[in-house]
Formats: sequence, structure tokens, C-alpha cells
Amino acid sequence: MRIVSEAGIVVVTGAGGFVGRALVAHFADRGRPFRAIVRGHGQRFAQEPNVYAVADLATATDEALDAIVSGAAAVVHLAGRAHVLRETTDDPASAYRSANAATTERLARAAVRAGVQRFIVASTIKVNGEASAHGRPFRPDDPPAPRDDYARSKVHAESILATLAAGTPMTPIVLRLPLVYGPGVKGNFAILLDEIARGRVLPIAAIRNQRSILYVGNLVDAIDAALDATPAPSGVHFVADGKSIATPELARAAGAALGTPARLVAVPVMLLELFGALSGKTATLRRLVDTLEVDASTFVTATGWRPRHSLAEGLAATAAWWRMRHSL
Repeated sequence: MRIVSEAGIVVVTGAGGFVGRALVAHFADRGRPFRAIVRGHGQRFAQEPNVYAVADLATATDEALDAIVSGAAAVVHLAGRAHVLRETTDDPASAYRSANAATTERLARAAVRAGVQRFIVASTIKVNGEASAHGRPFRPDDPPAPRDDYARSKVHAESILATLAAGTPMTPIVLRLPLVYGPGVKGNFAILLDEIARGRVLPIAAIRNQRSILYVGNLVDAIDAALDATPAPSGVHFVADGKSIATPELARAAGAALGTPARLVAVPVMLLELFGALSGKTATLRRLVDTLEVDASTFVTATGWRPRHSLAEGLAATAAWWRMRHSL
């Protein structure tokens, strides 16, 4: 693998994913040199000179990993196995460990060997649990309380990075993220947009919760801040938009952005919970009704970052992408 070197270069793994695409586009706009790592050359920008295909970081040779990080100032590690809505493997725990923990370990070891200065890993709010107490957002020093294989693999990845970076010049930076939305979003947020646009009645008007969310445009700014701040913001931080939002409020705001008012009816939360239990969708239901907030103040203090884009701006961009996708 022949790697083009450039001073101050940032390696971005998972550059073909939702956040990765937004990040490398942002770097390109800013003129920040980057090296984008994708899974295969079939992806849309894979023929560009600073894009490199690695089929699987977990099984790549040490030589390939050393080449990826050679001469880099920083790594932004986005690649991994995200939370899967419909599981297909017989051993999801092993799949998560391989894609998230083992890959982080191998890449971090290569980064230490290469003298990389900062290693940023994208983690998840789910490390702390599935719900926070009302009025008491999760904080970075709260003990981890992962509830599923995905979150446990992320806890392991965070621990591995901290251990490998200890005593080296490389600063480990963990960004625990809530739900990230924006153009290209998938999962439950994309499902919500589809349901609203189709005029489906959503029985969520009675929900009284608060959820932290993060527009991808604010996230890429936060990654910039983590790369540039002096001193580097070592350790674990949460990143989120300025305000939390209730599930019904988010649906209404999304409907306004789509130009299709959200049709909400008030079904008592107790009945929603009963339906979730009877249908085997308790976990999905809990993500709708529970409060899940984070305190991003340590990151703001360490970097000076503030979310630049409002909820309305983020949803407008997301809705524009949704309309373009459905007009093809």
C-alpha cells in the first residue's frame, strides 16, 4: 500500500459511513489534510488519492496498519460495528468485540508506533446506560453501566485506548455521542422521518422525556475542536447539541422541516409500555419514552467548542437530503 504523506494529516477510519462522509467533506472544505480509510473501492469517493481501502481493520496486517498511520498527526477512529436493529449473526458479542474493541486495540498500537499525537475514538452514550435520571444528565466520571453487547464493546475499546496511550506521547480522546442525525442518517431517526412523511399517526404525544441529540454538522466541528485545542482534551467527554428535546417535540420539529406536520396522538405511556412488552419491542419503546441526557460541559471547557447549528438548521438539512433521496 503506497501512502501519500502530508504534514498534519488526520487519519479518518470509517470514512465511508454516515459521520465519516460528513467529516472528510468538512476537512476538505477547511483544507485540513486527511487520509480517509474505507472498506472497499466501491464507495463513492474511493478513487480519490487520499482514500485507501482496507477490507477489515480487525484482520489487516500490521504492515497495512502501520502504513495507514505513517506520518499522521492524529487518528479519528469512527469505524466499527454500530448498534444493529435487526441482528443477523449467531454471536453478536464476538462480532462487536472484533469490530469495536479489537480494531481499536490494533489501530491504537499502530498509532503509538507511528508517534501519532492524538487518537480520537467515537464512543456512545450507551456506555453509561439506556436512561438517565430526570434532571441529572450523565457525566464523564459516572461509572459505565452498559446494557448490551454493543455498549460493552465500546467500554472495552475505551479502556484499551487509555491503557495503550498511557506513558506515551499520544493523547487518548473519547467522545461519547448521543443520537447523531443529519443528511445520510439511518436507523430509528430515518424511520421516524419516513413515518412522518407518510402521514402515519404516531402515538407519542403523551411522552414527557428529554433526550440529548447531536447534529452531524456540530459533531464535525467538535472533532475539529478536539484536534486543535491546546492542551489536548484528554479522557472521556460527552458531546451534544445545546438543548435536549422531548420525543414529541422532535417529531413535530421534523415534520415542520419536511413540510408534513407530524400526526401525533396521546396514548398513555403505561399502555405504550404494555404494548412494547407484548410485542417484544420493549427496548425500542424505551428509547422513545425514557430520558437520556448528557452533560457536555467538560468538552466545552476543554476546547471552547459550542454547537454552531440549531435544531431547525440541522433538521432542515436532514429534510432536504430526505426529499432528494425520495425523489430519485
